[in-house]
Amino acid sequence: MKFGVVVFPGSNCDQDMVYVLNTIMEQEVVKLWHKDTDLQGVDAIVLPGGFSYGDYLRSGAIARYSPIMEEVIKFANNGGFVFGVCNGFQILCESGLLPGALLHNSNQKFICKNTHIIADNNTTSITGLLNKQRALKIPIAHGEGRYFASKEVLQEMRQNGQILFRYCNEQGDITSEANPNGSVENIAGVCNVNKNVFGMMPHPERGADDELGNTDGQLIFESILAFIKK
Repeated sequence: MKFGVVVFPGSNCDQDMVYVLNTIMEQEVVKLWHKDTDLQGVDAIVLPGGFSYGDYLRSGAIARYSPIMEEVIKFANNGGFVFGVCNGFQILCESGLLPGALLHNSNQKFICKNTHIIADNNTTSITGLLNKQRALKIPIAHGEGRYFASKEVLQEMRQNGQILFRYCNEQGDITSEANPNGSVENIAGVCNVNKNVFGMMPHPERGADDELGNTDGQLIFESILAFIKK
């Protein structure tokens, strides 16, 4: 598989993502600069975390208008696999490729810590190999990570299996105490109706290496590879 990792001014998790995909998962990876209009024949696109354009206006609001995003949108609309993490998730929501929005954390503070999430379904490439009974320890690092969507949109998402992950405690219980940012229904990740565009606030690439003492995130990448290679 050939992955393209998009780099914006202010991206700071791009090299982490490249390292995991290339060194840990042994996949071909190229970096795609925000001004590029050539996707270099990639099979999948990843939008990494960071602070694109300094998070001015809203997080992801300016990056959405980068030249590369027009190509990403075309790629996604043609069924291509697109995965956004943290700031990448925000950009995908701003681009209209994913439903809902990411708002300021309920405590109005930047949060950087380990959290636990649990798969909400097994019907997507992101979650297909995950145990729905097992909580995964995945770090977060964001100031605008509170997922929000209207009641009508949430109902449609539940019916369509578009909710990927919910925040939970270590035992896998979905509780208000386990919700780090006030996200509606503890939602930590979602996908589009066609299930080829995915976004999540927690950073699986920060939990995918033995050197970090945590490889729970690697399970997500293994699921991605198993399904998009089909």
